[in-house]
Amino acid sequence: MNSPANPINTADLYDERAEDVESISLQFQDLGGVSHFSGTVRTIKCFEDNALVKTILATPGEGAVLVVDGYGSLRTALMGDMIAESAVANGWAGVVINGAIRDRVAIAKLPLGVKALGSNPKKSSKVGRGEVDIPLVIDGVHIEPGTLIYCDPDGILVER
Repeated sequence: MNSPANPINTADLYDERAEDVESISLQFQDLGGVSHFSGTVRTIKCFEDNALVKTILATPGEGAVLVVDGYGSLRTALMGDMIAESAVANGWAGVVINGAIRDRVAIAKLPLGVKALGSNPKKSSKVGRGEVDIPLVIDGVHIEPGTLIYCDPDGILVER
């Protein structure tokens, strides 16, 4: 959806389509090797357990963006470099994590958009608790699977 030669800037998009998009005001960090990314949303809701993140990112992404609501927890990482490498290999445009990642230096070198609240070297559990492809609410913004999301250094916009 977003090409490196013609990135979509969220500020310009908001100016053009303010009634059609919502802005997430949480201050996510840009941690991937791609600064501008967008695509159709897939969702996961999980707490300190990244088994579903690993499973979903190992499937064909077809340019989608995985939005993970980790309840804002920074106590464990929900994605590391091996899972991020799997996302790249499977054609995902990016990952937005309301929580932490690890291996941020390695992830910064990958051709993947990544936004997260921060990082923590501690691994999460791998039980598989959570839900996939359900509506999420992050920072008061409703995020439905199948809608479009736009991310860049200015922030995150989600289609209404």
